[in-house]
Amino acid sequence: MELHDKIRDICEKARNASFALCVSSGAERNGLLLAIADKIVSSGDEIITANKADIENAKAAGIKEAMIDRLMLNESRIKAIAEAIRQVASLSDPIGSGEIFTRPNGLKIEKTRVALGVVAMIYEARPNVTPDAACLCLKSGNAVILRGGKEAINSNKCIVAIIRKVLSEHGFDENCVTLIEDTTRESANALMQMRGYIDVLIPRGGKGLIKNVVENSKVPVIETGAGNCHLYVDESANIDMAVKVAVNAKCSRPSVCNAVETVLVHEKVKDEFLKRFYEETRKYNLEFRGCEKTREVLGGIKEATEEDYNTEYDDYIVSCKVVSDVNEAISHIRKYSTGHSEAIITENARNAELFVKSIDSCALYVNASTRFTDGGEFGLGAEIGISTQKLHVRGPMGLLALTTSKYIVKGDGQVR
Repeated sequence: MELHDKIRDICEKARNASFALCVSSGAERNGLLLAIADKIVSSGDEIITANKADIENAKAAGIKEAMIDRLMLNESRIKAIAEAIRQVASLSDPIGSGEIFTRPNGLKIEKTRVALGVVAMIYEARPNVTPDAACLCLKSGNAVILRGGKEAINSNKCIVAIIRKVLSEHGFDENCVTLIEDTTRESANALMQMRGYIDVLIPRGGKGLIKNVVENSKVPVIETGAGNCHLYVDESANIDMAVKVAVNAKCSRPSVCNAVETVLVHEKVKDEFLKRFYEETRKYNLEFRGCEKTREVLGGIKEATEEDYNTEYDDYIVSCKVVSDVNEAISHIRKYSTGHSEAIITENARNAELFVKSIDSCALYVNASTRFTDGGEFGLGAEIGISTQKLHVRGPMGLLALTTSKYIVKGDGQVR
């Protein structure tokens, strides 16, 4: 069977599975999720063994350390995955809520929330995306087709096999969750053509992957953006706070999309902030690249180029630029931002208000780290992605983002 036909067969089975899933009760789906969480914990050794094969392959391929950390699963991360699944199970059922109103002619119209149907994902590297996506889709009554990257293929195969086994044991069609094991570009391209089988396609990964899906998919796409995130240190900033937040936003986990890539600093506080920020990041060996004024303060660092300001590093590298005021910071962010997350550190309420009103990103922070842009941190249990577009959903995408609505109209013979 040709690859395109195999993908279509997978999609057809997923669509058939979705029809049965959409009539299941919230209690049944919650029970399923709790069983999946338990099974993932009890299968921890099996998952870690599969993940070690991915880590070894990544190291042999010369993948940088920050990305290997993103790929790695251990006992604590597996427990965190299970806890996220349990949190999703504890959330309100997104299906069936809505409103009912009666028209003057006696028609009763109910607007009710329903599943999208079949969700497909094309994503890279992080194997925790696999259980997060699967369980968010199951909770919201959707079948899901997962196409991860080659870096995490062994981890993904192991995790999906566990989920499919639990599905079968609980009377659900195992095709509610499917992994496309072919990680070539051809499988992604085939998935993008499955209009009529897939209701929405979500790309999650680097700028190149997202661009390819958005430009070539025949299936409706929810665009999750690359994270070229910014932090601006205002002249009124509490410098202790600014240094703490900047270190966290850049260094706590530099390979994720909510990590800061460029730090902008007001010229009146550049000396104190930049020197302290530099010293606090020596333990991470953070590489600095800066404008002329930044280099005058720090000395010996590389010059920041136009390409640097446009780059999501996903690594221990940061660009710094000195600006004259909040307006110049806003202009820089407007020019280079990917619409993900931006932060201002300030004690000036007017500057804070100007910043959040003037920048069109999905998450804006005042005196807090951009690292909070996350479904779990926002109380969604987990996320299937962070949407940087404006239609349907924006920001961390949880259960409600995987639903739509339909109208149920009840009458007693009315005609128009």
